[in-house]
Amino acid sequence: MSKLTSSHSKCAAPPGAIPASWRVYRSGEWRVVEGAIIEEKNVCIQVNGQVLARFMATPMELEALALGFLRSEGVISGPADVADIHIGPSGECVDVWLTRSAALPDDADAIRTAGCGGGVTFDDLLHFTPDPFPPLALTPEQLIARYYEMRATEVLYPVTRGVHASALCTPERLLLMAEDVGRHNTLDKLWGKAMQAGVATRGRIIVTTGRISSEMLGKAAKMGAPLIASRTSPTSRSVALAQQWGITLVAYIRRGGFRVYVGEERLKINDQ
Repeated sequence: MSKLTSSHSKCAAPPGAIPASWRVYRSGEWRVVEGAIIEEKNVCIQVNGQVLARFMATPMELEALALGFLRSEGVISGPADVADIHIGPSGECVDVWLTRSAALPDDADAIRTAGCGGGVTFDDLLHFTPDPFPPLALTPEQLIARYYEMRATEVLYPVTRGVHASALCTPERLLLMAEDVGRHNTLDKLWGKAMQAGVATRGRIIVTTGRISSEMLGKAAKMGAPLIASRTSPTSRSVALAQQWGITLVAYIRRGGFRVYVGEERLKINDQ
């Protein structure tokens, strides 16, 4: 008969995580573990009193999420367009009031994106061309170091596992980092946090844990980032768009190396 061992001491969950317990079966016995799981809620963004979008997200840094989403979708061009922003009493809806009226896209035109959290965009990227990117050069070792610097600063992943992270970097250091159950949400939060902090995104590097799909590449391009790198795979459309837009696309980044699908000329070996 299997045995049940005593549980671990209760884990203190950080914001964005919920305390939980589970049973682990190993070597003929059950063990109760106290820990945390990532929090996921249906979040809405309202603009001038009208609901613009609803999607699943981790309910933290929601003001940054809303700002980044609105910038990515072209509803705002910067923080100067925002008169007021606040989170509603439920903690799940962000109310954004602009300094002007805005013709908002119809939710019927939204493209539901694939992957964790279930994203939404109103842009099919067919008619988008990014501005020319500023020059960027770095070594492979710098890129690997920035990715693992992001991993070292994660708060939610070590506790919950089921969460993504993205970071905005220069070749020399990490500038900002965001975590969320949705990989696309991490980029919106990242852009929103950059707007709040007055940090430029053009010419920067983005490292992420999430799959680089077309909407991820589109968000990076709109931020003016000429390089995006992930621990996992790209999609066929993201590779095609990276070739079209001139973005360096790096995947399967590990301590010993990575794959470059497009744009290896920005990565210099031994001061080439």
